[in-house]
Parts: sequence; structure tokens; C-alpha cells
Amino acid sequence: MEINKDLIAASSTPLVLAILAEKDSYGYAILQRVQELSGGRMEWTDGMLYPVLHRLERLGHIEARWEVAQTGRHRKYYRITSQGRARLAEEREQWKAVNSTLQGIWLALSIPGPANHAASAAPMPQEA
Repeated sequence: MEINKDLIAASSTPLVLAILAEKDSYGYAILQRVQELSGGRMEWTDGMLYPVLHRLERLGHIEARWEVAQTGRHRKYYRITSQGRARLAEEREQWKAVNSTLQGIWLALSIPGPANHAASAAPMPQEA
């Protein structure tokens, strides 16, 4: 299943913030983590990620620093700020509301999901 680009764009902020809430990271590692967490259903490109990172940095949700890797290569690492953690909490609540609204609509209108929906869905994180 290919995920609509509008959904990928809409989910980019909470995804990046959640990954950086886990630990500081750099661009390529973030791309890999998105693919891993989505079970391969979301494959971002540099052209999708870096505008998001730059916007989040401009908004004060993340901070960047340069580090030299063991290979001698310079990498720009990103870290979530306290303002970014607050934004992530807001995003999470909004996505939970959207998800529950859609679930309610589909149930109320008796719109069936895919036959193997439960088997194909990625595991949802447990509530903290």
C-alpha cells in the first residue's frame, strides 16, 4: 500500500519530533528510522526531510549542531528542545483525535476496513 503524499506531509512533524525525542540524530539516520518504524511503508527522501528539519529549527522545536564522525565526515545532528517536546505532545493529541474520529465514522457508517487490516497494521505504541 502506498501512503498518500498529503498524509506523509501532514505526519512529518510528529514523526520527526518523536524520533528526536528518542535520541539526537542526523538526517540519514532519521530517514532510516522512519522507514523502520513504518514497516517500510514510508520511504522519505532528503528532499522531504530537510525542509521539515529546517522549519522545525526555525520554529525552535529542534536545535542543530555539527559533529565529526569516526570516518572524519561532518554530520549535522538534531535534538528536540523543550518547546519541541511540548509541540510533540500537542501533535500527539491532535492525531489521536483524528484517528478516533475516523474510527468512529467508519464504525457508525458501517464502512468495513481491509480484510487483513489487523495483520497488516504496524503495532501501535502503548500509552505512557
